[in-house]
Amino acid sequence: MHPKELAIKTFRKRFGREPAFIAIAPGRVNLLGEHVDYNDGFVLPAAIDRSTYVAFSPAASDRSTLVAADFAEKVSFTLENIPAKTNAEGAPLTEWARYPAGVAWALTEANLKTPAMDVTFSSDVPRGSGLSSSASVEMAFAVAWSALGGWTLPPMQRALLGQKAENKYVGVNCGIMDQFASACGVADKLLLLDCRSLEWQTLPIPENVAIVIADTKVRRKLTASGYNERRQACEDAVRILSKDLPVIKALRDVSVGDFNRLCNQLPVEVEKRARHVVEEVERLQRAIPLLEQGNIREFGIIMNECHVSLRDLYEVSIPELNTMVEIAQSLSGCLGARLTGAGFGGCTVNLVEKPTAKVFATELARRYQQATGVKPEIYICRASDGARIIK
Repeated sequence: MHPKELAIKTFRKRFGREPAFIAIAPGRVNLLGEHVDYNDGFVLPAAIDRSTYVAFSPAASDRSTLVAADFAEKVSFTLENIPAKTNAEGAPLTEWARYPAGVAWALTEANLKTPAMDVTFSSDVPRGSGLSSSASVEMAFAVAWSALGGWTLPPMQRALLGQKAENKYVGVNCGIMDQFASACGVADKLLLLDCRSLEWQTLPIPENVAIVIADTKVRRKLTASGYNERRQACEDAVRILSKDLPVIKALRDVSVGDFNRLCNQLPVEVEKRARHVVEEVERLQRAIPLLEQGNIREFGIIMNECHVSLRDLYEVSIPELNTMVEIAQSLSGCLGARLTGAGFGGCTVNLVEKPTAKVFATELARRYQQATGVKPEIYICRASDGARIIK
């Protein structure tokens, strides 16, 4: 069943009435600029046509009741419970409930109204896949509370509050990219974001190119995946390099030349992590003119370079991701392939010549299953609009 229909059906069954509103927020795929958003770099994501759907109505009391249709689980909380991360009965919130509760907390901290509501939600963004399922939940709930609370914010401001929820409430030290893409997505466009200034623009997806997402079916838990440790390594690199480069505030400010000159000052592991970031920022700077010129073959080569760096320097790939990428790069019509998202499992993103996309997807799935014994999910995706009310 489609997640929108499941959310509505579950709402009717659980609450005995029709929902007043439906909110939608997409997941995202990132083409280039991986693990650089928290280093003030540049990223190139797109919102995708996989989304979280939230069916909701005002509650009759001060208690919000949330039903996760995909888990058949329910939780209730009030604004008084939220700071302690407990439900209405005083027990700790389940992991999935911390994302909407964190959004309510961040909105309340910003003096925005978050009226109690009855909610059911469902998603076809695979959890733990590197497609930002958590950000899509956060942005869908932000839109829902905006509708009930009678306030409006620009999409970027909603994204920043969602990031605050994930950083400070859930405990994942993520950058802004995931929430930005889910909030600010534009149909049929890529989004180029400067993660320092938060200035952004859209770029066209070449007409003859398809974006194909390949899900390895290996799942990861981001808070336990080494994400925060890698972010700490980047901060350590800035602290050490700033002794010779006092003007730098983040690795985004370090040129490849300066890094090569000073990298022997860094511990081995810190050097590897920082090198990925410095070179990835440079890769994206090379890639944007190529995209604007329609030189998608050279752009694809840079995507391939990114995967090697994520595999060997940032060390966030795994054998299944490497297998998926290697098979993809061997297939006719593939222009570029790499892991997407934080890594440690999840998906690859592939740029493919559009006429070959369906054959590519079929053959990639067959060969991956042959190599691993696991049946993947491969889908040709479309860039979509960002979080909004659709009913």
